[in-house]
Amino acid sequence: MAEFTHLVVVKFKEEAVVDDIIKGLEKLVSEVETVKSFVWGKDIESMEMLRQGFTHAFMMTFGSKDDFNAFQTHPNHVEYSTTFSAAIEKIMLLDFPVVAVKPTTT
Repeated sequence: MAEFTHLVVVKFKEEAVVDDIIKGLEKLVSEVETVKSFVWGKDIESMEMLRQGFTHAFMMTFGSKDDFNAFQTHPNHVEYSTTFSAAIEKIMLLDFPVVAVKPTTT
């Protein structure tokens, strides 16, 4: 079964304390075992017209779609999603099985 990725791209509300939101996400993924990896970043290069207001991307990888589904219903995720959602002005989500053309090497 293929790995499964949860990609979230957001624009935070002006009043949101982004550092606190990110710390909360880092805590969440460290507490939920089905999260295989978590990476995030803030856009610093894209032209505004291409960015369309989005500023941050968050990507979680799971071993399978079943692991992703377990994450979605995990009590810690359900609880934190209220805090995260309240800080978001604009959001885009993509959830997909991974197709690795050039896998990462370690």
